[in-house]
Amino acid sequence: MKIFQMLERSSASEPFRQAVERFLREGRPNERIAFNRDSPAVKVERWLTKALEEYPELHIESIDVRGSSGCEYFRGVAEVHTAAEVRRVSFHWDCRWKAEEMGWSDYFGYPDQIRAAREFGYDCFKTWSEDDVKVKALALAGELDAVGEPVAA
Repeated sequence: MKIFQMLERSSASEPFRQAVERFLREGRPNERIAFNRDSPAVKVERWLTKALEEYPELHIESIDVRGSSGCEYFRGVAEVHTAAEVRRVSFHWDCRWKAEEMGWSDYFGYPDQIRAAREFGYDCFKTWSEDDVKVKALALAGELDAVGEPVAA
């Protein structure tokens, strides 16, 4: 699966890596992966894969996804937490849009969103924009190193 490749390449923290593996087994939120009821696990997995692709250098500790989902879309706002910062990301995953972009139609002439979702999986993001980055107090106080780890006393 693509998510495991992205996870392997990432600088995510070990506890976050374990939380991702547990999430993939159970399909439920846990202490490091939070999401609301309107966020189906399969679409959260797509979001996680995209986040790991977008932020391979981040020492991710946790994420919080707040989205709404329909048949062809998943959109909302999420936070990516590291020891040093919180990145707020707006997103819109849309397999109908991707099918239209590719010029794919189904038997009835509608955009073939099933094909787009199957062939592109997580990579149907119409938008992915970083809205804000908040530096945490420890980082401002110089108590974290360059990758967000606490500085030894």
